[in-house]
Amino acid sequence: MEQYRIKTINAIAPEGLNRFTDQYRVDEHEHNPHGIVVRSSPVDLKAYPELLAIARAGAGVNNIPVDKASEKGICVFNTPGANANAVVELVFTMLGIWLRNVHQSIAFCQELTGLDDEAINEEVEIRKKNFKGVEMAGKILAVIGLGKIGVRVANAGVHHNLKVVGFDPFPVMDNIHELSPDVELVRSRKEALAKADYVTVHVPLNKKTTGLVSTEFVEAMQDGALLFNYARGPVVDEDAVLSALASGKIQGHITDFPSAKMIGHEKILISPHLGASTSESEDNCACMAVSELKSYLEYGNVTHSVNFPNVENIPTVWVHSRLIMINHDKPGMIGLVTNILGRHDINIMSYTNESNGSIGYNIIDCEGPVSREVQQEIEENDGVIRTRVITFK
Repeated sequence: MEQYRIKTINAIAPEGLNRFTDQYRVDEHEHNPHGIVVRSSPVDLKAYPELLAIARAGAGVNNIPVDKASEKGICVFNTPGANANAVVELVFTMLGIWLRNVHQSIAFCQELTGLDDEAINEEVEIRKKNFKGVEMAGKILAVIGLGKIGVRVANAGVHHNLKVVGFDPFPVMDNIHELSPDVELVRSRKEALAKADYVTVHVPLNKKTTGLVSTEFVEAMQDGALLFNYARGPVVDEDAVLSALASGKIQGHITDFPSAKMIGHEKILISPHLGASTSESEDNCACMAVSELKSYLEYGNVTHSVNFPNVENIPTVWVHSRLIMINHDKPGMIGLVTNILGRHDINIMSYTNESNGSIGYNIIDCEGPVSREVQQEIEENDGVIRTRVITFK
């Protein structure tokens, strides 16, 4: 039985690491891993020549060069939904703090240190009116992005007696099925923004979403609305938001991503990237990441990958070897590999193929062994990115 080498980057919750069996050697100092479990630190693919997969214990993968990983046949996983509850709770905590001026009122109470009870009560009665807030119930919340987190934010908004509208340009039906029927789905982002008192953005960071909250985005918002960013910092064009705050177009900005431009602004409330910072969230993310990585290394199964198609197949007891072929999605790849295996008298017991439009992923269960020479013959063909053999007997 092959032993897999695992490198950990950042502090990974023990609840997740404890899921590795004796088949794994786990070490933060591992210099040539088969798999990596990481949180937010950058990953340098050039440093790991035998790397097969990276599991990100969290949703965002902007710290991983995903395109380069695909070119090398390295599978990249994330853990969608594992930290969703933590993010949702923080969003509504911060909304409550803003609406009720909690941050300012706490600072006021700290100023009363050293006074006696009579003086404190006098100051409180005089100045508490300065912190009068508003209730969130009855207001309109727009949720832009209806993934695992966005859906839960929308549903929580309903439970907080908000009227909720949601928009996602590419909705995933599994997520939409979890959406409360009280959430109004609208057909355009502009329609969602125009209605809302509060706008919260929950999209992954990629080329299309970088700078999504632009001048055009903010101009489409209702005057005096409140903007949230608990997705990723670069999703927001900071200059566009600062300009909107200066003009009074929006009343405030609540974000989880401190920056030099944002810190100290009286209309910006910042938390220090706390979205997933709960013990429960870190445990959930670590457990999910390790489970994904183990299933990939031991069986070649792919779940929650950001660059490979999802595909799972449990081998029967009669399977000797499982051949994995990763290829560019182009015609003729299935015929190519089956012809080569046939020429070498390798009997195929089952063949599973999936594609995400750019990468094809093939799980080929064989009755007998598949030699390294056969792998090399397959890999020499144009379009094949990588092969791998998992032996069960």
